[in-house]
Amino acid sequence: MYVACSSLCFGSSPLTEALQTIGDMNFQKVDLAIHEQGNHLKPSEVLKNVNKVANQLRKSNVGYVAFHAEIDAPSLEQYAETLKAICRLGRLLAVPLVNIPAAPLGADVNEEVKRLTQFVKIASAEGLILTVETDSTKITANPQTALELCQRVPKLALTLDPSHYHVGPYAGKDYDALYPYIAHVRLRDSSAPDQLQVPVGQGEIEYGKIINLLARQNYSRALSVDIREVHNEAYPHVQEVRKLKYLLESMV
Repeated sequence: MYVACSSLCFGSSPLTEALQTIGDMNFQKVDLAIHEQGNHLKPSEVLKNVNKVANQLRKSNVGYVAFHAEIDAPSLEQYAETLKAICRLGRLLAVPLVNIPAAPLGADVNEEVKRLTQFVKIASAEGLILTVETDSTKITANPQTALELCQRVPKLALTLDPSHYHVGPYAGKDYDALYPYIAHVRLRDSSAPDQLQVPVGQGEIEYGKIINLLARQNYSRALSVDIREVHNEAYPHVQEVRKLKYLLESMV
């Protein structure tokens, strides 16, 4: 295991500046957000010119451990085409996995199985692992549903964001059964029932337990610091990112 940084930690900065800041903080690896509504790289830009984007990203002084993709598309076909371009970018940059959101809460599980089966084939064709993230606003908010998806969709994996099992409609549910399917992890500190992000050490996330359970599965991938910017002088955002980095590094 090793510690990486989500580009969303510096989501209000231009991508070049965010990557420079991450490198200056001695992170060697980045969990790169590719969000149509974000300030960084957009899926539509990747779709337009994969090779140009790859060349731009190579100029940074960091490597990439995952793509965190949020695609806005009017149809399933266009979504699939955009995802294919992102996965091709991942192949060019030797990125091991791409993460997408699961369907919203209340969605039909059978339909989601069909959708994800198609997308896993797209990612696999480019040599990438497809993951869906645990999210309190998606059907993966229920650990049992997240488990069912992994069991029914061959080669599907999970991005674990344990904060979402401390807030939301399934807060407090046991999710230990998910560990065999975890291929990526994003971390911050959180506090039930509704505080998704609190200062490191003031919440309920048991980093040591998470790392131990991952180790039992021979997990050797990234632990991504994913602390979002808060425009509040009482919350020293950069210091919090650094604090969690050092804490996680001391445990792995």
